[in-house]
Amino acid sequence: MSENVDVVLIGGGIMSATLGTLLKELDPDLKIVVFERLGDVAQESSNAWNNAGTGHAALCELNYMPDAANPAKAVDINEQFQVSRQLWASFIEKGILDEAKTFINATPHMTFVRGEKDVAYLRDRYETLRKQPLFSGIEYSEDSRVINQWAPLLMQKRKAGEPFAATRVPAGTDVDFGAITRQLFAHLTNNGVDLRLDTEVKKLKRQSDGSWQVRYRRRIGSAPGQINAKFVFVGAGGWAIKLLQSSGIPEISGYGVFPIGGQFLKTTNPDLVARHQAKVYSQAAVGAPPMSVPHLDARMVDGDGALMFGPFATFSPKFLKQGRLFDIVQQVRLSNIGSMLKVGLTNFSLVKYLAGELLKSHARKLDSLREFMPTAKAEDWELIQAGQRAQVMKGGKLQFGTEVVASADGSIAGLLGASPGASTTVSIMLTLIDQCFADRQDEWRPLLEELIPTLGKRLNDDDALATQTLANTAGALGINP
Repeated sequence: MSENVDVVLIGGGIMSATLGTLLKELDPDLKIVVFERLGDVAQESSNAWNNAGTGHAALCELNYMPDAANPAKAVDINEQFQVSRQLWASFIEKGILDEAKTFINATPHMTFVRGEKDVAYLRDRYETLRKQPLFSGIEYSEDSRVINQWAPLLMQKRKAGEPFAATRVPAGTDVDFGAITRQLFAHLTNNGVDLRLDTEVKKLKRQSDGSWQVRYRRRIGSAPGQINAKFVFVGAGGWAIKLLQSSGIPEISGYGVFPIGGQFLKTTNPDLVARHQAKVYSQAAVGAPPMSVPHLDARMVDGDGALMFGPFATFSPKFLKQGRLFDIVQQVRLSNIGSMLKVGLTNFSLVKYLAGELLKSHARKLDSLREFMPTAKAEDWELIQAGQRAQVMKGGKLQFGTEVVASADGSIAGLLGASPGASTTVSIMLTLIDQCFADRQDEWRPLLEELIPTLGKRLNDDDALATQTLANTAGALGINP
């Protein structure tokens, strides 16, 4: 006889951890089971060394604002990150998360560009953003002495006469999403949530009563099992598409995903770490996906400092870092093959970029680093393999956002896509709750407003509210610059 529960969460990452915690706060009586195919949570994209740990608020990422005069997307990303900050602050106050320094640290966000064209663009971008309340602290300079004070490793032994410029926002952050994930799951398991590690979900089947039969197998020496759930969330990273396809919901028709991996150069040399306390982003190469914007990042993981530079794109047919070689083939359906072929035929610049990245030697990767940091020495840096991302393909286009795919009746939902991902998890999960638990919105709204005081309000439209909210969350999270 099958076990019956209210909610099944598939995947042990930041998305499932956040959704599970929100649902448990909203209704403590919910019976929730979590399945994770690996031996611990936060081992794929949520792991600190599988991402850059940037609190994505569009403070430094140029791909969120390709038109220097149009800040709409940058503002929207920032708004979503402020929602995450408010929830984390509330979770600390309630004892759900540990003290803030265990997962978030003040780290200035910078953008650094070279060449007259990019300097002119960055200057225009600065003039646009400094008028926005959420970006009011942004600074701009073309003065090498000022930029040297902000990030000395960028300027040492740089060629004279080269046009360059930088922006800086002191209030940026470095976030260890793996730490948040582990802390949230620790809270969940202490409050009755059943976390089943080393357990892979194999198939989802809709039952006659509208619930879902979740078929699973322990990865080591156990017979298959099944469980019935009223609601299923598929937060399994790149594998989400495979499970959503197995569910048979029509909403997944036409979707495909394209896997892109990444590598970073990493150093823990204490002298270098001490001299670069910032996250510095620049322009992406022609044809590069937005997740491949080069950046030199200060990181703080488990209390230890490091620097990361990259990413360097890699290719694998796997949808997860610990996926399977046939993942890319097994997603093919009649409904998506045309779209996938069109993506391949119309994205020559991406194909060319990936080919160039795959051919890069270790020495050439160090040369890329030296464009940021002219004094970089090979002996200080090691190459590490980062996470695997699955970019959405739909309608013949390759998309670079994060998308919720939910059934019409709201009984199942999954997440496809990548950046900005983890930083906007809370907003994404609130959208999902709106879609899938619509009948409980009136009951749950007051509880959500206690956790997120500005829920439903646009901070950037209210200068006073933005200033007060930023100050409140900065104080609560201990991230005053």
